[in-house]
Amino acid sequence: MLCPAAVLALAYWWLVGRFIQSTDDAYLQADSVIVAPKVSGYVTDVYVADNVAVKAGDPLVRLDSRQYQAALDQAKATIDARKADIQRAQAAIPQQRAAIEQAKAQQQVAAINSRHTEDEVRRYGPLATTGAESGDQLSVLTANRDQARATLAADTAALAQAQERMADLDAQLAQAKAQLEAAQASERRAELDLQDTLVRSSLAGRIGDRTVRVGQYAQPGTRMMTVVPVQSIYLTANFKETQVGRMRAGQPARLHVDALTGTDLHGVVDSFAPGTGSQFALLPPENATGNFTKIVQRVPVRIRIDADEQTRKLLLPGLSVTVEVDTHSLTSAGNDHG
Repeated sequence: MLCPAAVLALAYWWLVGRFIQSTDDAYLQADSVIVAPKVSGYVTDVYVADNVAVKAGDPLVRLDSRQYQAALDQAKATIDARKADIQRAQAAIPQQRAAIEQAKAQQQVAAINSRHTEDEVRRYGPLATTGAESGDQLSVLTANRDQARATLAADTAALAQAQERMADLDAQLAQAKAQLEAAQASERRAELDLQDTLVRSSLAGRIGDRTVRVGQYAQPGTRMMTVVPVQSIYLTANFKETQVGRMRAGQPARLHVDALTGTDLHGVVDSFAPGTGSQFALLPPENATGNFTKIVQRVPVRIRIDADEQTRKLLLPGLSVTVEVDTHSLTSAGNDHG
């Protein structure tokens, strides 16, 4: 016959214990961000020390900005030059329009004069043939007609040239506007490069792994430090595949952080990885080759930590944790993890 203690233990296991899934393969994590410059240059200032707290937007490192300031000044000067080109082209267009109108007027005068001389030759030609008019007069009229024809041809060519010059000015104006847009784009690029000489924090957290020093030459992408968002720390617990069958997002969890002796924290199952840990390894296993040995896989489970601000200050990424998830309620989350 079972003793009372055994009965109580059996009852506890039946009502509670069999629904608790635990693992010590769990570690605190945070989505850290590596701080790296976008431009190259020598480091002139480092504004933060190791392990200090920073806010989003706080300055971290400054690079030598003189060459980028010079590039920006040059881009601004180029913009001024392109604006002057536009003004010059715009000023030449009305003048050329006036020249076209003048050329049209001269062509019209030449056309009238040419028609008049043609009429004179036609009128005096028969008279000179019959002797009613002298041949010298007809020669003068013929010369005047030829001269009028030549003048008309010259004025027509001048009008065409003036119209082509107008089209050339329109093309020059369009080209100057395009060059201005290119110069403005270069100015924006130079402004961005100048702004990027001041490296800022993209999120709030604490500074870790600081390797940057004043006088160091930094290339784009050079790792300078890491910003760890300790206020957004979470837990990743690697449960065996035989333990996650009843786990659902939203189920409660109890956490024991090895660094916090005698203190238990609470959490909530947040989400499940879309595959076992081995699937995301650098060299995933290939079970279709060689001798097969079944290995129990582990599924990374993300757990949201419920803790006050003072306790969160003590939690650091990488700390080991023992986790117990209560899977008694399958409907606490409302969603399956599959």
